[in-house]
Parts: sequence; C-alpha cells; structure tokens
Amino acid sequence: MRRDWRDTISVAADVALVGIVVTAASVPLVTAGAALRTGSAAIRAITAGEGVDARALWRLFRASLLPGALATAAAAAVGLLLASDIGAVAAGRVPGGAPALAATAAAAAVLLAVGGLGVVHLGRDTSRGAWPHALAWAARTAWRHPGAAAAVAGVPAVAAALAALIPLTAPLLVGYTLYALHAVTIRLVRPVRIDQVL
Repeated sequence: MRRDWRDTISVAADVALVGIVVTAASVPLVTAGAALRTGSAAIRAITAGEGVDARALWRLFRASLLPGALATAAAAAVGLLLASDIGAVAAGRVPGGAPALAATAAAAAVLLAVGGLGVVHLGRDTSRGAWPHALAWAARTAWRHPGAAAAVAGVPAVAAALAALIPLTAPLLVGYTLYALHAVTIRLVRPVRIDQVL
C-alpha cells in the first residue's frame, strides 16, 4: 500500500518531535539513557503505524531512570576512554601509529554499533528486564551481521557530522537517528527477530 504524502509529512513531524522531546529530557545527562529508550519506543510505535501513548511512554521513562543512568555512565566512561586513546595515539604520545589508531577507531565503531542495536532492542522490548538482554542481543547481532553493524554504526556518525555542521538541527537529528536505527535494523537483520530475548 502506497503512503500518501501527507502521511509522510505527518511521520516526519512526529519523528522530529520525538527528537526534540528526547533532547530536552536528556539535558540533566543522567536521564539520557531513559530518554533514548523512551524515544526508541515512540519511534517503534510510529514505524508500526500505532498511536503513541504518552502515558505509557511516561511510565517507561520513569521505570528506565535508574538502569538508564547506569548505562549512560558506562557509555560516557567508555567514550572518554576511547577518545583519550585516539587522541594519545594521534598525537604520538603512545606507540603504535596508524595501526593502533585504526584498531581503536574500529573498536569505537563496534561499540557504537552495539549501542545503536541495543537502543533499538530497548525500544521494542519495554519490559523491566530488557536492559541486560538488549546488550547481549546487540552484541550477538553485531557479530552475526557485520554489514548491519557497520550500517548501524554509520547512522549516528553521519548524524553527528550533520549536527556539527548545522548545530540547530541537533534536536531534530536525534529523532531521525532513532528512526534510521530502527529502519536499518529491520531491513538488515531479517534472520534475527528484533524482540528476541536471550
């Protein structure tokens, strides 16, 4: 069934609104994990053609605050470590040169892919125990589908580049990044059920 252009504009507006809300909810930083999970669940509902239930999303956000804060802290620690490693290798402060820089960049891409796949899983499995399953599912999926993992890692990388070029679009890009993560995962990870729990 072909989608009417008004439906396309409506979906685009909904996705942009999700991005704005997720960005606003992430301002305290410790709420970023919960905001991303809630935004991912909203995107799943939009892509499925379902109505977005604001009360259910609010409950999901509140239930995700603690595990989301822990995930945000872990992601920030890993990100800072990788950034310092890349900076040290690029500046020549540690040995290894180009091979070490390439290996560190590859590790960063793998972690970005696992994180993106995990966010998609958390948007599709809104149960309380989904957090550890999401990480396990994302790691297994990245291993079994390296092409999909590369595409998933590329989505936030492209979004970050666009946000750096046009900073005012950053809140909108959050929603479109979540949308693209869902679309890429659905298209490229067909053999694995999205809601599969290990």
